[in-house]
Amino acid sequence: MANVSFTLSAPDLSDVAFAARFHDVADASAHTDGHRPFNEQALLDASSGRRSPQLLLEGEDAVGAAIFGRGEIDLVVHPRYRRRGHGTAALRRLFEDEGGMSGDLRAWAHGDHPGARALADRFGFSADRTLLQLERPLTDSDTAAAPALPDGVEIAPFRAADAADWVRLNALVFATHPEQGSLTEADLAARQAEPWFDAGDLLLARETAADATAGPGRIVGYNWLKIEPGAHLGEIYVLGVHPDAAGLGLGRALMLAGLARLRERGCTAVELYVEAESTTPVRLYRSLGFVDRTVDVQYHRWPR
Repeated sequence: MANVSFTLSAPDLSDVAFAARFHDVADASAHTDGHRPFNEQALLDASSGRRSPQLLLEGEDAVGAAIFGRGEIDLVVHPRYRRRGHGTAALRRLFEDEGGMSGDLRAWAHGDHPGARALADRFGFSADRTLLQLERPLTDSDTAAAPALPDGVEIAPFRAADAADWVRLNALVFATHPEQGSLTEADLAARQAEPWFDAGDLLLARETAADATAGPGRIVGYNWLKIEPGAHLGEIYVLGVHPDAAGLGLGRALMLAGLARLRERGCTAVELYVEAESTTPVRLYRSLGFVDRTVDVQYHRWPR
């Protein structure tokens, strides 16, 4: 078995030297696999100290990286060191150090990697969620598709004063979603501090007030877009519609407005993530020309 040890050089990714080695492993894996080994939430948790970033070491060599804590494990082995038992050794060591880890545990396998499937089976995990990554090209015709909004609804950019209302609506829309539905105002503020955030990319659908002096109307939907600095690939970061507005075509209208905004900002393609079991959103996205790019699977190990 590989001689793997864990080191926790810092409680978060603020240690520049540690972070560089951590991201070197992640970048090498992304280059080989075609997708990132850690999702945004895992990296935010590691940066904030909510979960622990760790390096897997064999001697002085960083053979892998992990993010652990809060009942979740994210693990990747550097492509150069795969098929040598490092993943098995790392998980075995982690389970031993944590006294068997008898509670609820979840782990993402981005790209549904066969090595991750084998590890999951070996350690008693079973597939629990499937996340589809869909994509489509963007053309100038996307800027010409005018969204048909329901009566009494308009689309406008996010304002700082909308934070609390947006968080409440997001929690309602994603009440059963373990990550998205738990976002707080602090989480929103953390994303606003990211270099990719642009208030104009968070499109809000509001009810128009009958009395102009009454102030902005209720938020009934949103389409949050994400464009990394310098990128030509945009993302439908999260789309939500209030249950009261379901069935009115608001989701499609927000999608069309989002595609137009991304194209106007110079994006040539767009991607999004959606739960495979969310049949209505999946049907909407496919009707707008999105096709499969890759699949992420979350594995679950129930308490013992």
